[in-house]
Amino acid sequence: MMTGRSCYTASQFLQLLLFLAAQPPKTTKKIFGGGCAASKPRPVPKVTCMMTHLGKRHKIVDGLEKITGRARYAGDLVLPNMLYARVLLSPYAHARIVSIDTRAARTTPGVVAVLTAADLVTQGRMVGSRQTTTLAEAVVRYRGEPVALVLAESEAAAADGLAVLQAEYDPLPVVADLEQALDPSAPLIWPHGVPKAGADLTATHAAVARGSADTAAHAPTNIHEQKHFQRGDVDAGLLAADVTITRTYRTPIVHQGYMEPHACLADVDPFRSHLTIYTATQDQFGVRDEVARVLGLARSQVTIIPTTFGGGFGAKYGIIEPLVAAAALRMRRPVRLTLTRSEDFLTTTPSPATLITLTLGATHDGTLTALKADVQLDNGVYPYPLGGIVAVLLGGYYRCPNVAISIAEVLTHKPQVGSYRAPGAPQATFAIESSMDDLARELGCDPLELRLHNAAREGDLMGNGDPWPSMGLVQVLEAARNHPLWVQRPTEPGHAVGLAIGGWPCSSTPAAAVCRVDTDGTVRVHVGSVDISGVNSSFVLVAAEILGVAPQQVEIVQGDTRTGPFAGSSGGSQITYSVSGAVASAAQAVRQQLLELAAEQFEARIEDLEIVEGMVRVRGVPGRSIPLGKLARRGERQAGGPGPIVGEGRVAPAENAPGFVAHLVEVRVDQETGRVTPLRYVAIQDVGFALNPMLVEGQIHGGSAQGVGWGLYEALRYDEHGELLTATFMDYALPRADNLPSIEAIMIENPAPHGPFGARGVGEPPITAGAAALANAVRSAVGVRITQLPINDEVVWRAMRG
Repeated sequence: MMTGRSCYTASQFLQLLLFLAAQPPKTTKKIFGGGCAASKPRPVPKVTCMMTHLGKRHKIVDGLEKITGRARYAGDLVLPNMLYARVLLSPYAHARIVSIDTRAARTTPGVVAVLTAADLVTQGRMVGSRQTTTLAEAVVRYRGEPVALVLAESEAAAADGLAVLQAEYDPLPVVADLEQALDPSAPLIWPHGVPKAGADLTATHAAVARGSADTAAHAPTNIHEQKHFQRGDVDAGLLAADVTITRTYRTPIVHQGYMEPHACLADVDPFRSHLTIYTATQDQFGVRDEVARVLGLARSQVTIIPTTFGGGFGAKYGIIEPLVAAAALRMRRPVRLTLTRSEDFLTTTPSPATLITLTLGATHDGTLTALKADVQLDNGVYPYPLGGIVAVLLGGYYRCPNVAISIAEVLTHKPQVGSYRAPGAPQATFAIESSMDDLARELGCDPLELRLHNAAREGDLMGNGDPWPSMGLVQVLEAARNHPLWVQRPTEPGHAVGLAIGGWPCSSTPAAAVCRVDTDGTVRVHVGSVDISGVNSSFVLVAAEILGVAPQQVEIVQGDTRTGPFAGSSGGSQITYSVSGAVASAAQAVRQQLLELAAEQFEARIEDLEIVEGMVRVRGVPGRSIPLGKLARRGERQAGGPGPIVGEGRVAPAENAPGFVAHLVEVRVDQETGRVTPLRYVAIQDVGFALNPMLVEGQIHGGSAQGVGWGLYEALRYDEHGELLTATFMDYALPRADNLPSIEAIMIENPAPHGPFGARGVGEPPITAGAAALANAVRSAVGVRITQLPINDEVVWRAMRG
């Protein structure tokens, strides 16, 4: 039982929290309006503890250098003898390269070299992923594919050289969209077979199984992979249903919209052929491995140094690094490439377009009997399988005994797609949550109560047949049911509130950390993870809490691939979940060493000591104390003693901790123009335990804003020739500050059994439900179901007029 005394160590508190989190909630049955039955959990008593830093709001550790402009990004770095690069991109989506005339470019003042595929060590190596593409050979297969590289002594000279670089092409037939690619008469993207990718980056985002793949031999097509996920008998489930609905949903290609375009600087040691690459990446160890593989080097010959991060949202797992590194090897000089905004739009990895046909069946009491889905993903020119994640969510949000999901991953003449914050989840959620709303109308049920009745709980099956681990879908729905915006939702024409749930399975990767105490009392924590969202500021609090010091006394040392302990990629909502545990373990090891040293000095038992405000003292005897710095100095100088104060922490989580949300959005729809104006947004999220509530709230706000972008504004538009029509921020619509509603973030703390201090991943879930909630709000406001994104004025206007 907790008392008023602050007598719990961090490890004791962690054990208590995990014990409480593991206790199953008791449930009771409740019948609700419309004949649907719901299972409502009794509230779990809130656990409180005398924590000094964790669970409280703290500013980010590098905030000042960012807001004052002192942070140095990859595009700011300059090395002696450095060359500036500009890249020639293909103006065609599909063409044969006839010739490249480099004479005028090579004679431009300041230009040092013009490189084509024949000049690089990658010549002749077939690659199967945009992450490993350098320069095109013979044929280009999407608008924006790199063809040549201009290297110069200045950015201006490189731009001048690029302006006079001439290439001649012989255009070939273009397969510009998903439905065209599926036509049996369509030209083949890869007539001799799809090249094999070197790495599957989808595994870095969510720990999900793959389902059964169609591996039967067949003639080449533009479908690079088909998968099937099934449980039960879906045909029998549909026959048993009293109500069935079928809808087809379309979502466009969407760009991540980060502020910093891709930039990279590669330096080469001419004597050892060792590469050092400075880049804004979410996965420094993965980029190291891929650069080494593509260039034929040992991993020990490549060092990745991550730079200050200007946004990525899943898009920065390595795109231009192999090209820049190959150029540096060729020239034996440092080379830096920074993409322009238009180049970034043309040649990076956006989220795929999808076409989803979904059928739901239910009995009169609201119980789902069947779910059947046919999903097609437009993956661009190279494979990037996201179908497994889509299936997990489509068939996993709700308990359903009969599920059949078919996934077709389709190739087209467009840039390869990649990850965008919770990749595949906004598309899947838009489909399932729109259909659940319509099903509630058919049944005469309250849409929230229908969701509660069918909501998945721990142990229920995901769409791939695996059971969900600890999850909080029911908890966030309960919070939404009691929120005033839902209880007092408007009902007049053109004004309504929409609801949608969303979730993310999250990932977990082994990680390590090292903690040490210097003789001035500074605590330094060494990590190999990349801080893309302020996560280092949470690591500071973990170490400070365990070691009894102020956060200002803790410094995070972010290592590179040569000096940093291993950590997974900064994506998939896994870094806090994985690395915080390693930091806690390392800090706990250091705490034990400090207490042992102090026990020897004070001739006291370890149990009688405590660490408070950077001092180890005998409990109840404040006069008998010693600063951590002095203990560290003693450890470094005492012959035969314990040695320097250094602790190592390692974790390998066996189970992930999914994050779930319930979003409410209030809109007003102009019935003359179709303009949708979001007025108020409530984002409820199961965060497990918020190590730093300010950072978690920021994640929820940011993801919700991106969800509004998915719902109302964003789409990369290509014409029938594969030409990108929205290649600037003037053409690609993003929500501005004055387009966004007020956003209220509500954090539900449902501790994860294996997360550090009960924390869950929080980065991915906030984006998942926004588009669906907006679509449901529009349906309630004007009575029409919008089945395509974005829900812009024209789409709504046309739908209202049939």
